[in-house]
Amino acid sequence: MCFSQNGDVKKYTIDVNQFYGSVLLHNPDISHLITNHPGGVILGFNRKTYGSQEWEQLYNYPDYGASFIYQDMNNETLGENFGLYAHYNFYFFKRNVQFRIGQGITYTTNPYDKETNFRNNAYGSDFMSSTYLMLNYHKENIFKGLGFKTGISVIHYSNANFRAPNTSTNTFALNAGLTYDLDGGKKLEYLPKSEKVKVTEPIKYNLVLRGGVNESDVIDLGQHGFFILSGYADKRLGRKSALQLGADVFFSNFLKELIRFQATSFPEKNVNVDDDFKRVGIFLGHELFINKMSAIAQLGYYVYYPFDFEGRMYNRIGLKRYFGDKVFGAVTLKSHGAKAEAVEFGIGIRL
Repeated sequence: MCFSQNGDVKKYTIDVNQFYGSVLLHNPDISHLITNHPGGVILGFNRKTYGSQEWEQLYNYPDYGASFIYQDMNNETLGENFGLYAHYNFYFFKRNVQFRIGQGITYTTNPYDKETNFRNNAYGSDFMSSTYLMLNYHKENIFKGLGFKTGISVIHYSNANFRAPNTSTNTFALNAGLTYDLDGGKKLEYLPKSEKVKVTEPIKYNLVLRGGVNESDVIDLGQHGFFILSGYADKRLGRKSALQLGADVFFSNFLKELIRFQATSFPEKNVNVDDDFKRVGIFLGHELFINKMSAIAQLGYYVYYPFDFEGRMYNRIGLKRYFGDKVFGAVTLKSHGAKAEAVEFGIGIRL
């Protein structure tokens, strides 16, 4: 029996998955930490969507929710990790394949300590940023709301150079588990997709102020605040996408200490204590609009680069949240390839 509906429907599911895998050797500096196979549990709480809002139809009726991960790294140097996440589930192939992306914060039980745990160069702080991905064969409501899922997962832990050291880890794992519909398997019909409305806008101009705290890779040089001024133009290509072109000016105070350290300790590097710590970059980006949230990805190049730090190319990924039509907040990760520099917290205006 199926029930049709016209308004917003609240329907919830839970899932539990056990996983077992391996830490990937993304950096030779963590080779001493890859000993045994880590394992753990992923718990998920999901709210299903049925098309009552336009974005739900546009993205094929995804779920959104919260999840918890417990991971035993099976290495006494790394310890155990406990993480809380917000996530989205997206569906493909007649909803038999589910892709989940989650972002959250993790507490680790055994971070780096220069006296008691100096071998842990992966986790430099108690709390870290964490991202996880799951790709699963997903079959719901096989018997009275009970279903199962199985597939692969990738779990990433890093403090984004909030505190050194920060080599980070990536776990690739196989997972299997059960799902349960809290309504006991009552089926609801998805609202039919409405006719797509074409979105057209003139070029918009954005100003963003970002800031945060980070540290260089040299342990004990100290944490320092930074801020970034960004300006860019964006052009909507439709309901989902916009292209961006702009520039960043970086005031990264940790570079002041790094310049001073290299100038005095490594004269062969030809670094002068008076070298400028500021940088200027230009970037090309893309914004994916979901609802009030959007995801951004940018690739940049430093045009003013007086001090060599991790190369001239940089990239930024993250999330934006719009408050009305013009004001937005953003949380982004700025890195050079796979090497993170900082987590940026920003506020901006789109005119």
